[in-house]
Amino acid sequence: MSTLDEIKSKIDIVDLVSEAGVKLRHAGKNYTGFCPFHDNKKTPAFVVWPETGTWRCFGQCNEGGDIFKFVMKRESIDFKEAMQKLALRAGVEIKEYTRETPEQKEAYENLRKLLEDSIIYYRSHLFNNKNIFNYLKDKRGLTESTIETFGLGYAPAGYDNFLKHFSAKGYSEQDLINSGMLSEREDGKVFDRFRNRIMIPIRDEQGRMTGFGARIVDPDDIPKFLNSPETPLFSKGRLLYGLDRARKPIRVADQAVIVEGYLDVIALHQAGYENVVSPMGTALTEDQLRLLKKYTRKIVLALDPDVAGQKAVLRGLDAARSAMDKEGELAFDARGLLRNESRLQADLRVASIPDDLDPDEIVARDKDEWKTLIENAKPIVTHVMDSLAAGQNLNDPKVKNQIAAQILPLIDDIGNPLERDTYRQALARMLKVNESALASTTARPQVMRRKPRGEETNQKIEAVVAAVNPRIKIESYCLGTLLKKPELLYRLDRKLEEFGLSPLAVEDFEYTDHQLLFGVLRLAVEQDEKEHQNYLMSHLPEALTPLANDLLSQTEKIEKTYDDKLLEDLLNRFLDLRRTHATSNVNQLRFMQEDDETQGGANIKLYQEQAMQFTRLLRSLDLAKRKIVKRQ
Repeated sequence: MSTLDEIKSKIDIVDLVSEAGVKLRHAGKNYTGFCPFHDNKKTPAFVVWPETGTWRCFGQCNEGGDIFKFVMKRESIDFKEAMQKLALRAGVEIKEYTRETPEQKEAYENLRKLLEDSIIYYRSHLFNNKNIFNYLKDKRGLTESTIETFGLGYAPAGYDNFLKHFSAKGYSEQDLINSGMLSEREDGKVFDRFRNRIMIPIRDEQGRMTGFGARIVDPDDIPKFLNSPETPLFSKGRLLYGLDRARKPIRVADQAVIVEGYLDVIALHQAGYENVVSPMGTALTEDQLRLLKKYTRKIVLALDPDVAGQKAVLRGLDAARSAMDKEGELAFDARGLLRNESRLQADLRVASIPDDLDPDEIVARDKDEWKTLIENAKPIVTHVMDSLAAGQNLNDPKVKNQIAAQILPLIDDIGNPLERDTYRQALARMLKVNESALASTTARPQVMRRKPRGEETNQKIEAVVAAVNPRIKIESYCLGTLLKKPELLYRLDRKLEEFGLSPLAVEDFEYTDHQLLFGVLRLAVEQDEKEHQNYLMSHLPEALTPLANDLLSQTEKIEKTYDDKLLEDLLNRFLDLRRTHATSNVNQLRFMQEDDETQGGANIKLYQEQAMQFTRLLRSLDLAKRKIVKRQ
């Protein structure tokens, strides 16, 4: 992932725009407000799309872009300055560009293929082992369809079954180690990492294989759950199990639910609750919460009572997060979560599971009970207050002081002053004391270990830093192809004009760095003094040079592709990009029309005219697509 993509992934555009003084109102999964770039405050024509990290003004400006464009326009600075400001805000170090070679990319693809082959291997062993298969069906309540859908398997006992099987298929020992499927002793001998365990494939949010989680079969084995080690593909602090299947349900429900175990996720999905994910038995990280925030700001932690109840809550108030980062135990760090909630502008709540049951046991007992538990989830501070007060003598002054000493630091960590006052009042009522008495209560010093800067990012997992919006990848491919073969731009323009469409322009790209790079490319092909690529590299802003080099490095495989085929591919992709953009704008304008009608309809004509323009564009794009299909 490039530095620019990492900056984009770590800065929430809703927060950025709100901090600039724009009052945004939630409108479906997007946000609307008054444009900060012109004086008209009668028309809320400014829209922010959190999922893509972009914004647009449908009013006087008629402009849009991403976080870089917003800062550039807001502060009247160039791209380099905007990048430096946002990098500082995101905590991203702008370092010298290091090129990822085609050999490295090929190696990652080879590892993914090995992991996909591993699923087939483990699945065959599961279906040949009736005891394990019946355990999943009868004891865990999973259907054959669910077992197949989630790719569950079984790793047979023995230290070299996997090694022998995949060595025979042509994989090298180093490949098997790099994928995390083999472990290595100090004496250099290797052995199967997963033995006599139920195997659960783990994919990233885009559905690509990254590794495995493995649950014991023999109750005497330890640990209960074993994950793949850190590899170029697998970083458990940046992955959420089940997110590849839960993304759309999370958007629909506008809520994500976090549970502790893999099998809990699978059972809940089977029961129809598909907005559920798991952090794979580790303490929740800010990267994981950022992943979820792309789809919703409402997050519920549905924690096992033994972990999220009294014992873990008390430990979570005092202990460092690292002390709780144990396999198979979802640590509940109340202060850490509150800080994340404040930083990410999210709504984090806690739902406790009753009767010492796991989530899969809850839905097996009563499917509707799960829905009620999630609906009754409490804010973090309320949950901690209730947990600390449970079974205590609240008439004892010492107990009151102890509880207050632990709750008040949590309340002080809350960013919103109104919420702080509300919780202080609730605490005073619970303890039956005057609120003024709480002000004099001193809390024990809280020692919170901060990880050294770069501890998490200084890993060998550059490939999985964060989720990237699919549109970025399509734009990157198209732009990289045009950088490699600028002469295709002329032909692409002519093809678009044949269909009655406008030539390619910076507006066809949604992200500022892509727009700026295409602008220089357009100038390069329109001049005739220098060879296109020489002109391009000599006129490219320094801040965009790493991006250009990166895009060019990704085009190695198109060298042998015929230009006619590349042209057809580019044409289809740009038509799809334009259609996605137009559809999104039409939907947003229709929503704004409906909203405006409830307030008198003063701006309805403006919205209708703009919606008609995009609707006509959609018809032209669909007609172009049909003509292309007929020619093929």
